[in-house]
Amino acid sequence: MNYHAANLINLAQYPIQRDCAERDAILEQVRCDLARDGCAVLKGFLTQDGIDALRQEADGVAEKGHKSRSRTNVYFTKDDPNLPEDDPRRQYFDRSNAFIPADNFTTDGALRTVHDFDGFDTFIQSCLLEDKFYRYADPLADVIVNMADEGNGFPWHFDTNNFTVTLAIQNAEEGGAFEYAPGIREGDENFDEVKRVLDGRSDKVKVLELEPGDLQLFRGRYSLHRVAPLKGNTPRYVAIFSYVEEPDMVGNPERTEQLYGRTLPIHWERAGKRADAYID
Repeated sequence: MNYHAANLINLAQYPIQRDCAERDAILEQVRCDLARDGCAVLKGFLTQDGIDALRQEADGVAEKGHKSRSRTNVYFTKDDPNLPEDDPRRQYFDRSNAFIPADNFTTDGALRTVHDFDGFDTFIQSCLLEDKFYRYADPLADVIVNMADEGNGFPWHFDTNNFTVTLAIQNAEEGGAFEYAPGIREGDENFDEVKRVLDGRSDKVKVLELEPGDLQLFRGRYSLHRVAPLKGNTPRYVAIFSYVEEPDMVGNPERTEQLYGRTLPIHWERAGKRADAYID
């Protein structure tokens, strides 16, 4: 099937491809939300046809998702017995969900039709006010779908990429709220506040309920976040587009293996090449 972005994206409400007053107003609101919370949501960014097309595409490749159960800390790093036992780097939580890797989504499919729409990247960059702005170069992770079933969830973590853009495609019957602590490691690791979040003692945590078709922009490298456990027989689908501040960035081999069940030569060739000094 040939898809056209104009049928998938709600361009009447979000004219992201045009230089106009409506687009300027959207940018102003998104920038305000990002400055305040590190998170912004464009409700109803997809049309109903868009929601249906992305859901059908995800259903068609769901069996390719890498399902895993493991115990991870918020940084996806190995345990360091030299650290105190109550250090957040030594607190591990059950993780159980699945990611459908990027190489399962074709260039003529609905998901990449949205991502490759003329003006999409420029709009996102304008929202984020970033001079250094590149698509994630990871062939397994530039455009993916997170898939979660009953009992699944994603514990507290920081993202590898600086900015994450997501499209809610399908919600579970219950659960799946997005919880986050905005910007708690802007400037430094802030282990004390990370520990308060993990212990349930932080007053910085916010809760967000996303609906199918909503576009979310999120500074996930700086904001601790999680997805609450799900209930029911309907899987939760969320498409994830990733952007970074440096060209040619890919995930580190250890984390890539955890999330996708495999690595490619490029992950080993570019391991350790990051522009910042944050963990992971």
